[in-house]
Amino acid sequence: MIVNAVPNMRTLAAEVWKPLALLFIWDCAVTVTYYGLPFKAPSLPLTLFGSALALFLGFRSNSSYQRWWEGRILWGAMINASRSLARATRNFLPDPEAKDLKREIIKRQIAYVNALRLQLRRQPIDETVTSFLQERDRGLALARANPANGLLDSTGRRIDLARREGWIDTIQQTQMERVLVDIANAQGGMERLKNTPLPIQYRFLPTFFTHLFCLLLPIGLVETLGFATPLGSTVAGLMFLAVLRIGDDLVDPFANAVHDVPLAAMCRTIEIDLLQSIGDEAPPPVQPVRGILW
Repeated sequence: MIVNAVPNMRTLAAEVWKPLALLFIWDCAVTVTYYGLPFKAPSLPLTLFGSALALFLGFRSNSSYQRWWEGRILWGAMINASRSLARATRNFLPDPEAKDLKREIIKRQIAYVNALRLQLRRQPIDETVTSFLQERDRGLALARANPANGLLDSTGRRIDLARREGWIDTIQQTQMERVLVDIANAQGGMERLKNTPLPIQYRFLPTFFTHLFCLLLPIGLVETLGFATPLGSTVAGLMFLAVLRIGDDLVDPFANAVHDVPLAAMCRTIEIDLLQSIGDEAPPPVQPVRGILW
């Protein structure tokens, strides 16, 4: 996620220079053709086309932003639920009898959120997960098709173990299970966003009509703008291409790109809070790198 108040011009230029260059070359070609081989430029209803396209792109951008914002809300709920689980574990399980189990449940939650982050980003499990698990647990839950869900299931089994050992009662177990349900619901919402793309009408048609409009734009403007057509047409076309790109950038909030939800920073927030809750030393928060928070 870009956190700079002012966009990085280098990053901005890297994203737009290719379509901008192609658009400018096309506009120059139309202008040269118009004056080199005089022809009657067709009268195109560009205002009507542009207005309809702007509405279409607006709907698409709103849909993409809603997906991005829902992803951020779900991860905010995950942060809150992780804190609640750690608090209940710390307060319900007695010391010193259940001290080891208490630390294990809290550290497994840190491993869980990191495993979920890696799953959503289509990355392999790494030491940010395994370092919080005991050696005997690394080949069990992580071997499942959904490692994050496997870790969550095993956390539930450890809570049940605490109840069978008499360290918590059924009411306390129910309270902790309710938190696990909230965590599972948040994970399900994230997986729904990740695995369900926008309908093809929202993906293909805006792209097709935007590029078609940019091709027709200099043809309809050359008679009015003359030699200024490359400049005017390029600027106008760039605005439509920029809105199209915004929708592409926001449609998948977990794609590990510069515009996505900062999963690494939020997982580090959970790690800090949970480690401090059991008195362990916590790492520093994730800092932006060149204005980007990952």
